[in-house]
Amino acid sequence: MSRRIVILNPNSTVAVTDGISRAVEPLRLADGPEIAALTLEEGPPGIESQSDADAIVAPLLARLRREPAAAYVIACFSDPGLAAARDSLTAPVFGIAESAMATAMTLGERFGVVAILPASVPRHRRYVRTLGLSSRFADSMPVGLGVTELADKAATLARMAEVGRRLRDERGADVLIMGCAGMAGQRDALARATGLPVVEPCQAATAAALGAVLLAP
Repeated sequence: MSRRIVILNPNSTVAVTDGISRAVEPLRLADGPEIAALTLEEGPPGIESQSDADAIVAPLLARLRREPAAAYVIACFSDPGLAAARDSLTAPVFGIAESAMATAMTLGERFGVVAILPASVPRHRRYVRTLGLSSRFADSMPVGLGVTELADKAATLARMAEVGRRLRDERGADVLIMGCAGMAGQRDALARATGLPVVEPCQAATAAALGAVLLAP
């Protein structure tokens, strides 16, 4: 059986995929499974709305079925197609939002999500309710930047730090989740700026996938 872990970025922005790949580099073990970060070329430049997330499910599933792997990671914070992928693939499938929330609950009592756009916030709140985690959820707040705008690292970090401090001071968050795969690489800087533990969702999901592969019977 393949020991490959496939991380699929459902948007078509290669820079986002490259950032994801760098973020998971510490999980690439010398004797461990291959960890391949791939781009869905058919995807939009960024998945920024529920409509974007819904529209990408069919091509995402088709691509995952073409990629043999021991585990899969869907690298979009909307977790598009997660239930359908689990239904149609035999290998375990991890969504980065679900995995990030599970990890955050091991680090604090109330997690806050640093979102990209205002339109993302209702989607995050709805997903938290769906997962039954409302009692552990501080809130989601946006930085006001789209996926492609996150390439400006300095400006993005300044916005993320401001939002992170607001989630801490106004909503009582004691752990932060970066709410977009395009934020990969900012975890350490955001933790320093806010004094809180920060979860990078692609790392959280890939770590879970790696554990599933290494511990498989």
